Amino acid sequence: MGASLFGGWLPGRVKLTHLQFQLVMSVVGGLILGIGVLHLLPHAVHEIGSGGIDAIARWMMAGMLLMFFLLRAFHVHHHQAEPDVTHAQESPETVADHGHAHGPHCDHSHAPQSRLSWVGIFFGLAVHTLLDGLALGATMQAEASHNTGMFIGVGIMLAIALHKPLDSLSITTLMVGAETTAGARWLVNLVYATLCPIGATAFLLGVGQLDQGGHFVVGCSLAFSAGVFVCISLADLLPEMEFHSHHRVRLTVALLLGIGLAWGIQFLEPAHLHQ
Repeated sequence: MGASLFGGWLPGRVKLTHLQFQLVMSVVGGLILGIGVLHLLPHAVHEIGSGGIDAIARWMMAGMLLMFFLLRAFHVHHHQAEPDVTHAQESPETVADHGHAHGPHCDHSHAPQSRLSWVGIFFGLAVHTLLDGLALGATMQAEASHNTGMFIGVGIMLAIALHKPLDSLSITTLMVGAETTAGARWLVNLVYATLCPIGATAFLLGVGQLDQGGHFVVGCSLAFSAGVFVCISLADLLPEMEFHSHHRVRLTVALLLGIGLAWGIQFLEPAHLHQ
């Protein structure tokens, strides 16, 4: 929650360049992809067992499809060229300052955001963070059922803590562009920050009423969340690399760094979850 609040507070305090922001997003995209494939999916198999692989596949597919349709419905990214004659008349000095030139078919837009853009972003990310909370709650339940007292859901909590500031920063940055008041930005940021704890609490309360620790429900929820993480990374975050091909090498290195970070997290978690 604190990480999310911090990210929402940053706009106006710290200004990232275009390249710096894309590098950060590539690291986060790699991290989310790695968490989904290297952590959530194996944990789901561990909870249900190899005999439940069909159920795991179905729930993972459900998570991917839900997030994919949300991303399409709310148009999280906008890369179509906007009619802007100023780009066609850029001087060499302007091109040098901006870092790259824009032709008549520019593949990404710097046009001002709609005043309602932040609403769609907030809704999509709100569903995302609720599902993050479900993944966190499922991991905590899995850890508790195996009587492990340390490192409860370290990988999930670290992934959430690292990417939530960027999520809330995205929302409040769009709100700044829409000229909303500081009070409105603070309220939206606070609401968004509470969604992940709400999701985790709701999962724990529901699963706690089930017999035998609710292993099947835990496994299906982990598989569903794995699908969400994979879709968010492949359909939302990582495509940014293709739209910024002039920095492809650095963005690829950042992506691999994120995946490497996800791989390294497993050494902080109990060994039995990776056997």
